[in-house]
Amino acid sequence: MTRPIRASIDLSALCHNHAVVRRHAGSSHIWSVVKANAYGHGVGRVARALASETDGFALVELDAAVALRKSGITQPILMLEGFYDADELSLFVEFGLTAVVHCVEQVMMLVEASLPVRLPVYLKLDTGMHRLGLSTTELQDTLKALRKSSTVSDITLMTHFADADEPRGIADQMQALSTMTDGLDLPLCLANSAALLRFPDTRQAWVRPGIMLYGASPFPQMKSAADLGLRPVMTLQSELIAVRDLAVGDRIGYGGAFVAHQPMRIGVVACGYGDGYPRHAPTGTSILVAGKRTRTVGRVSMDKIFVDLSTIPEAAIGTVVTLWGEGLSADDVATAAGTVSYELFCALANRVPVTEV
Repeated sequence: MTRPIRASIDLSALCHNHAVVRRHAGSSHIWSVVKANAYGHGVGRVARALASETDGFALVELDAAVALRKSGITQPILMLEGFYDADELSLFVEFGLTAVVHCVEQVMMLVEASLPVRLPVYLKLDTGMHRLGLSTTELQDTLKALRKSSTVSDITLMTHFADADEPRGIADQMQALSTMTDGLDLPLCLANSAALLRFPDTRQAWVRPGIMLYGASPFPQMKSAADLGLRPVMTLQSELIAVRDLAVGDRIGYGGAFVAHQPMRIGVVACGYGDGYPRHAPTGTSILVAGKRTRTVGRVSMDKIFVDLSTIPEAAIGTVVTLWGEGLSADDVATAAGTVSYELFCALANRVPVTEV
């Protein structure tokens, strides 16, 4: 008998969320972000599901981009960190990939290359996040080099926002962008999920939605996924594999971190951090048992979680447990664990079987 934990990927929910993106994007073209194995949802299945919906795909892994091309994906593919070595440029040519160029060293690799065709590039600008991107002092010389080069065709400018999902917002970065691009007539790619939803002026030639495609909110403290009209794509479920009665004073799990202060009934779920559930999720983290919301108790272990069954008398061995997904937002679990839904999705372990619904 196989272990009962499983994940399901709802492709109709994925397409629904893309439609929400499309409504917000207006006339902008959409790069659907599928990096990190499509945030744990499976880059191949997500690309197939959105192939007739989206305008392009964006990711960072060159092998995944090549695999998409070999699987028949024909839309533009944007490599968000560009190329790491000049030798990779031949693959960009062969498979028709678009590179983000974010530093002078990449620019020099590109303009010094001998390529049979010109490549489109996205020139990344540092407007205040100070992670990747060209500075104001580097921009003009870089543009001159790219425009003179025989290896470059179209140029699009892009930047990334540090606080689009925070109260501070993006005003400072938008002002920096305006200063940097003054007098330049080039298309822009600005909006991630949070900016797309909050700041209409970031909806330029292209937008780059990621987390909202997968049914989670980019700012759960402000608006829930449901409030945004998004549906969960991944549902992680398992079952109770044991039910126990505790007396007052009984301690459970590693370190005896939870102590029963009254007689109570608990269940043991076949899921743990070895499956991708957050190890630091504390007692009180929401979980569904037989479709009813209850709480976790005690420490998360590698293969098991304890749950409080005090208000679910019908629960028994084999009762379905939902860790996140349909009926329980991954954002709720992530917030309790002090992390973000992105991490939950990306951490889904290889040992968890995944099906499409």
